Amino acid sequence: MALDKEKLHVLSRLARKPITVPANVKVSLEGRALTVTGPHGTLSQSLHPFVSVKVEGGKITVHPDLEMMKRPAESKNYRAMTGTFFALIRNMVLGVTEGFQKELHVVGVGYKAAMKGKNLEMDLGYSHSVVVVPPDGITFSVPAPNKIIVKGADKEQVGQVAANIRKWREPMVYGGKGIRYSDETVVVKVGKKV
Repeated sequence: MALDKEKLHVLSRLARKPITVPANVKVSLEGRALTVTGPHGTLSQSLHPFVSVKVEGGKITVHPDLEMMKRPAESKNYRAMTGTFFALIRNMVLGVTEGFQKELHVVGVGYKAAMKGKNLEMDLGYSHSVVVVPPDGITFSVPAPNKIIVKGADKEQVGQVAANIRKWREPMVYGGKGIRYSDETVVVKVGKKV
């Protein structure tokens, strides 16, 4: 779909390039729903009315639906929505081919994590162990007692499950104990001195 130069300003910078679909990935568009299937599973996304998606020759192009635009002032919203859906679809293709993972570190004396079947069991200073059951499409691994890896095809779901695990014991500002992301920097405050 070739756009006129005056309509090109409606595209986000990301969406000007097509998304390349690998050979082992199948993409189908039915109505306003896009489905991507690959070696790591199947992901679906319903499309916003502002966005038009075309699947042709191993490439996915995301454009604003210009017939829906009533005023030129709406072009900012269309550009934002186009960029958002471009990123969502690109992450779907990446997720079903390579997958996503989030690494968490458990810091503190007596704090540890272990696998119990498919479930994640953590000792975090409570009177009981905390057991986290993985939702569909998510797997846990514990390569060391102080390291948790959350894996899955859906980037949003991986991030949300990792955030839910972190909520069980967020890093304390005095001492730094708790669960943190591997790339997170915790600023530890100095306590009062007598």
